Amino acid sequence: MDALLFDMDGVVVDSEDYWHHAEREELLPGVLDGDLPDLDEITGMPYREIYDYLDANYETTVSKDVFVDRYDATAAEIYQERVALLDTFAVIRETAREAGVPVGLVSSSPPTWMGYVLDRFDLEFDLVLSNDEAPGPGKPEPDIYEAAADRLGVDPAGCVAVEDSRNGSLAADRAGMVVVGYRVEHNAETDLSACDVVCAGSDELREELLGRLAD
Repeated sequence: MDALLFDMDGVVVDSEDYWHHAEREELLPGVLDGDLPDLDEITGMPYREIYDYLDANYETTVSKDVFVDRYDATAAEIYQERVALLDTFAVIRETAREAGVPVGLVSSSPPTWMGYVLDRFDLEFDLVLSNDEAPGPGKPEPDIYEAAADRLGVDPAGCVAVEDSRNGSLAADRAGMVVVGYRVEHNAETDLSACDVVCAGSDELREELLGRLAD
């Protein structure tokens, strides 16, 4: 393994539990008239691109600026007050450090949201990359993962990416990476067929990643 790359939402922190509730109950009903999308359609995408997708495929009732403000306000509460850290993250991070494998955080979230998580849990990564800082479109396109490999100076084929969404797993797969899916309650029905292996829960994820780091 040349690099280990983590998605943030739903993997490093359990934010998708809170995002899905907020989107179903407040955010999407407040910006759409009529049917709501299946959350798998938008989970993992950058939130500004979520608006563009909704505007193109559904009946939006607010401007993009209003949509962005509502998501930003929700994010501040979710990341600063609610989320918990993946319980096996520390041992995975330390094992990677001992093995000399760089660890990156590669997220569709903007830098401000990522900063909430980094500061709250005092996390350090060898690379922190937001879609806002990468060229090209967001997940499910491969651009952000290609940019991550480029910045770390490694071949994408030597990278392992950990993802929990259909859009995220497609992005990593299209970049030519090995994709480890993380399945828990919030994504129990999500299509993770782009993943090379799917781990059910944090213990399976830990064993899978530690095994790969030991190879």
